[in-house]
Amino acid sequence: MSNWTDGKREAPEPLEGNVVATVTGGTIVWFALFLLQLPFYGWYQERGHDWWIWTCLAGGGLGLIGIWYVRARDAAIRRAAEQSPAEQSPVGEVPAGEAPAGEAPNAAGPADAGKRPAADPLTVDDMTQRVDDDAGEERPGPGEGRAH
Repeated sequence: MSNWTDGKREAPEPLEGNVVATVTGGTIVWFALFLLQLPFYGWYQERGHDWWIWTCLAGGGLGLIGIWYVRARDAAIRRAAEQSPAEQSPVGEVPAGEAPAGEAPNAAGPADAGKRPAADPLTVDDMTQRVDDDAGEERPGPGEGRAH
């Protein structure tokens, strides 16, 4: 298992599908299960399993919240994609008239105006090492494990 969690592999890109349809389908299933079990409420109650019915109702109710959430998320993604290129600020660039934090405007010269210096990508181990360094702890290197 350590060969999968040692930080040497990159995480795969997340799968994007029709999230609204998936959540809507799941919500329909929860409500269908609720409605199918409802006529047998007495049978479930006699055996102490009436919580199954209420679990299905709760799943359907939470699914309605999920549908609202994923529809709002999709709408926000579409709005961001429809923005004109002038309104979007590409990664590594600062909107016109603003200077990166800690720098004077146009400090690098007119050709580099509005550009932020490229940052080195950090790995999880780099970030946790920095946190541990700030806390004054020493952290074992990759593959050395931690004492519990």
